[in-house]
Amino acid sequence: MIKLGVPSKGRLMEKTFDWFSERGIVLSRTGSDREYAGRVEGIDGVALVLLSAGEVPRELASGNIHFGVTGTDLVQEKLPLWEQQVAPVEEMGFGHADLIMAVPQCWVDVDTLDDLDAAASAFRATHGMRLRIATKYHRLVRDFLRNAGVADYALVDSQGATEGTVANETAEMIADITSSGETLRANHLKILSDGLVLASQATLWKSRVAHVDEADRAVLAAFLETVSAGFDDHV
Repeated sequence: MIKLGVPSKGRLMEKTFDWFSERGIVLSRTGSDREYAGRVEGIDGVALVLLSAGEVPRELASGNIHFGVTGTDLVQEKLPLWEQQVAPVEEMGFGHADLIMAVPQCWVDVDTLDDLDAAASAFRATHGMRLRIATKYHRLVRDFLRNAGVADYALVDSQGATEGTVANETAEMIADITSSGETLRANHLKILSDGLVLASQATLWKSRVAHVDEADRAVLAAFLETVSAGFDDHV
């Protein structure tokens, strides 16, 4: 049986169901909204697994599911060797969000990463501590800043309202996902002009490590042909 993991609730689930329906594969939840069971119609041999979007990368990388829907940001943040573990099948055209670096609007002299590097050094010299950046995306942000040559900072884990950490004085700036930028502006933050870490969207991924027996190969091929005729099954 080929297993397909999709988000278990919210607009991401609804849009995922719509995307597959447009391709002749009907996904549905069985039972109440509190039950994580579902069914697949329109193609035989495929089972639906309802997960949180954050769980999908882990399940793909462990081979527990063959395909999964989740954001680019979550795959690249949660899987350090993601290119060896999963392969993108199709970008799905929804769930768009950018992972960005944002600083207080009152930092009028800080507009670029070079400016940030200078400001971080000055902050440490003045306050005797590293400039704090609140984020949920430690791996992506650390790699991005290392490549940009920014060193004098400390990442502060944020699992709540990251945009509010500056006003709450638990961080000096943030790195977070945004779609419209309205929440950033409401919290008097601005995006650095070269501060785009990653442009993310909902994507259908294929596990490189999930076991496929001989009986499932025809199902896998039929599924790929249905959702993406141009995808190379050997990646």
